[in-house]
Amino acid sequence: MKQVNPVVVVTGVGPGTGAAIARRFAQGGYAVAMLARSGERLTQLAHDTPGTHAYPCDVTDEGQLDVTLAAIRTDLGVPTVLIHNAVGGAFGTFMEIDPQVLNRNFQVNTMALLYLARRLAPAMIEAGEGAMITTGNTSAFRGKANFAGFAPTKAAQRILAEAIARELGPKGVHVAYVMIDAVIDLAWTRNMMKQRLGKEAPNDFFITPTAIADEVWHVTHQDRSAWSFNVELRPFGETW
Repeated sequence: MKQVNPVVVVTGVGPGTGAAIARRFAQGGYAVAMLARSGERLTQLAHDTPGTHAYPCDVTDEGQLDVTLAAIRTDLGVPTVLIHNAVGGAFGTFMEIDPQVLNRNFQVNTMALLYLARRLAPAMIEAGEGAMITTGNTSAFRGKANFAGFAPTKAAQRILAEAIARELGPKGVHVAYVMIDAVIDLAWTRNMMKQRLGKEAPNDFFITPTAIADEVWHVTHQDRSAWSFNVELRPFGETW
């Protein structure tokens, strides 16, 4: 039976960016397969958002991924788009971090991208089209002192995405890295900034999850004569 809607797999679907991306693609006519470890949150989002479907899964577990992707193909069809938004992060200097935390972040940020790309690329190559978009941040480009448990894994993620892009681009599959140079507008980030500044941060200090989702949608659907790889997003007032 022919697929009625294109299928997108979105990892790391939490209450912020992941949920916004899921909603944007559902609004655009996609069947959205949402992946995250929290099944309860996914189920509620799927209930509230037509076109979205909950698939609880730890993306670092290859066995779980195989079962989940098989279920997605059966339920929705063959995925044509991957949005790897799952993120593992931790703060601390290289003397402070637990090496196991760094390894866990590497599994989420980098190895999960490899696992997903290896499983989803063959069908995209066969079709001669598709997209793989990874969301990242400035840690992918610089290693600051307190980011030793996080930045190395995001840098590796970006380089892996570039290697995949160079291989898949000529085969018709668009791979891009969306770097978010901003504080995302969430309840916990607003509270963090209030504690840091001693007052409420202005609204235009933050980047909104909806704005990120809109740009991820745009990059996914760029004309193949004008594909981007490194895409940078930041509020107009951000210093860079």
